[in-house]
Amino acid sequence: MASRFGNLVRRGFASHGPSASAGDHGEGVKLWKKLSFFLALPGVALCWVNAYVFGEHEHERPEFKPYAHLYIRNKPFPWGDGNHGLFHNKAVNALPDGYEE
Repeated sequence: MASRFGNLVRRGFASHGPSASAGDHGEGVKLWKKLSFFLALPGVALCWVNAYVFGEHEHERPEFKPYAHLYIRNKPFPWGDGNHGLFHNKAVNALPDGYEE
């Protein structure tokens, strides 16, 4: 009984819409093309407007507070002097003794 119901459900879903197993991919391609142009690209444009037009461009550097747990170095990093992270930025990232000037 359960397998018959499962077959009916699967058959019902398989008969609606584009299917990759049916061999005709034209409708699926059209669907994703429309979704890309009318949903994804406007979404990216809205995110750009939100970030660059309405966003703040000037940020103050936060005050350095010597929290010991943030700067634990059990062994040095394998690049540079061993104290700078891989994506270290002088303007944003502090070292254990403060910001670089």
